[in-house]
Order: sequence, then C-alpha cells, then structure tokens
Amino acid sequence: MATEEPRTHDWQPDRLRRAIKAAGVALWSWNVDTDQLKMDPPGFELWGIPWSDTVTFEELSAHIHPADRDRVRAAFIATRAMVGSYETDFRILVGDEIRWVAARGKGDDADIVARTMFGIFLDVTGRKQAEESNELLAGEMSHRVKNLLAIASGLTAISSRSATSVEEMAQELTGRLSALGRAHNLVRPLAPGQGTAALLGDLLSILLAPYDDLGAFKGRIRVAVERMGVGEASATAIALIIHELATNSMKYGSLSVQTGTLDLSSVMEGEDLVLTWLERGGPPVEKPADVAGFGSKLVNRSVAGQLNGAIGYDWAAEGLIVTLRAKRDRLVT
Repeated sequence: MATEEPRTHDWQPDRLRRAIKAAGVALWSWNVDTDQLKMDPPGFELWGIPWSDTVTFEELSAHIHPADRDRVRAAFIATRAMVGSYETDFRILVGDEIRWVAARGKGDDADIVARTMFGIFLDVTGRKQAEESNELLAGEMSHRVKNLLAIASGLTAISSRSATSVEEMAQELTGRLSALGRAHNLVRPLAPGQGTAALLGDLLSILLAPYDDLGAFKGRIRVAVERMGVGEASATAIALIIHELATNSMKYGSLSVQTGTLDLSSVMEGEDLVLTWLERGGPPVEKPADVAGFGSKLVNRSVAGQLNGAIGYDWAAEGLIVTLRAKRDRLVT
C-alpha cells in the first residue's frame, strides 16, 4: 500500500519549532505602519540584545555595522516595492564581535497580514568568513604567480646573455626554475590564523634533497639550523642562493665526488641569522678566476636585496666554506 503524503496540519507547532531551531532560523515580523519589529528569542540572541516584546526597526538598525546601515535601511524600505522573495546580507555589531546576518522575506506586500510583513534572520557568519578567506587566498595566489612570472622573465633574460649555447641556457634556466618550484611547493598561502611561513630547515632539506641521492651514500648532506619560519619572498631568495651553491658544488666541490659531504648549520648573533655552508671530502679547492659571473651576481643580489645581509667565501683547500648572514626580521617576509 502506498504511503500517504503528510498533511499540512500534521506539522504541529512543536515540530515546527524544532525544525526552525535545527535550521538556526530566527523569525521576525514587521508592521509597516508602526515600524514595530517582533522577533522570537533566537532573534534577540542573534542580535545580542535583551528580550523585549517589540523593537523598532530604527532601534535594531543601531546595531548594524555603520558601513552597512544605510544600505540595509534602503533595502528594507524597498522591499515593499519589490516583487517576490528577497535576501540581503549585512554585518551587525555584538560587543566587539562582528556577525553576518542574512534577512529573507517577500516583497510587494506579498502575504501581508494586518499590515505586517514576515521573514527570517540567518546567522551566515561562518559562510562569509569562508568566502573572505577564499578571496584572500585567491588574491595571494594571484600575487605570487605574478611575482614568479616576473622572476622567470628576469632569469630568462639574464641567462640568455650569460650562456654560451642554447643547451647551456636551457640547463641553467631549468635548474633555477626547478629550485623555485620546490621552494614554492613548500611555502603556500594558508588560511588566516594557520601561519604564513615554512620552516627554514624544511625548506633547505627539500631544496638539497635531489643532490643527496647522487652520492655513494644517503645522508651526506646534513642540515641543522634554527627552528624558524621564512616567508614567500625570502624562500624565493634562499632557493636561488642554495641552487647556485649546490650547482657549483656539483661541478667543482664536494658534491662532485661520491664521498663528499655538505653541512649546513646556523647560529643567532643578535638580530642576525648566520648560516654556514661547509663542504668536505671533495677535490682541492681553488678560488675561481671569474667570481663575478651571473650566478655570483644573482646570489649577491638575493642576499643583499631580499635578506638585507651579506655573503662571504673561504676558499680553503680542504673545502669551500660559505657564510651567509641575514636579518631575522627579513627572513619572515
């Protein structure tokens, strides 16, 4: 036997109240002649005002965010000339808290009874905060993509002037862009309150991981640095610096032989982070004749421009030592 559809009168008042409460709905009615508003208890709780039998629309408007107040007043006045359903979202002030409220109803005097219009309020704060977070993340992603494109364009232009062949240019440019990609895979835009930076140790380990697999044993690259965060711009600079140092080490230094080692360590000196790059077990080191090539210029520019620091080289016979000094407050940007 087919089941009968529930009749309208089966929705008893207590069932209706439970459904309304479960939906988080606050009920209101507005007398268009007297400007008197009536709300159920959830409505007063939503607005953060004490219970009273009635409240005027103007009194309620005092709790609307000043930036939305005139718009909401105009919207409510316009509802009488608006045909069909309407919805307007606005902010209200409850102490120091800002809440988002959606007001819904029907305009053009639809279903008006005794000069009174009816509607509901919904707390949509969570939805609005999520929308704002998504907009921030989208804007941040757009900003980062533009920055990366600018960097890629600059690297391409300079590499084309310094490379001696198309193959050399392609290899150098691919390596530098790959280093940037690894850095930016780690440093991502996060939702507000979840942090804005990657850990320096994680960043260095990820950048150097490809080189650790090229030796006779895994673990020949050791990273032991301060536990601190780095921001997007600093991650870009660090990625370029580490890539240049690792590439040179693969060509001439400790990473060019199977048993060579590389140690990265750091100490804090006042407001400066001092990062030491120590190579051991490689071929005898000689100071290169050309220390002003593109790679060196790129490193110096990144250190001085972004990190507000300095870099020094010790061409010791037993292995290269590089000392990078950077301002701690610049690393988090």
